[in-house]
Amino acid sequence: MNDVNDLREILFDTLKDLRNEERPMDIDRAKAVSDVAQTIINTAKIEIDHAKITGSSSSSFITEEKPTGKLPTGSGYVHKLRG
Repeated sequence: MNDVNDLREILFDTLKDLRNEERPMDIDRAKAVSDVAQTIINTAKIEIDHAKITGSSSSSFITEEKPTGKLPTGSGYVHKLRG
């Protein structure tokens, strides 16, 4: 699936390759990856705007995570407000 998580993984892999002192990535290639990523990010922004206008909660690029009903890590209890 090509979604925001895949894009992040590719960008972080590119960053690791750039920092590899033994076999660094070619700067022009890294720039090309960055340019394509920016284009993808810009289209995602348009998808977010579209979702806001139409009332949708996800798109093909930015998916809605299903609630698990579990508390986030570090939370030990649920506090309910009175009233």
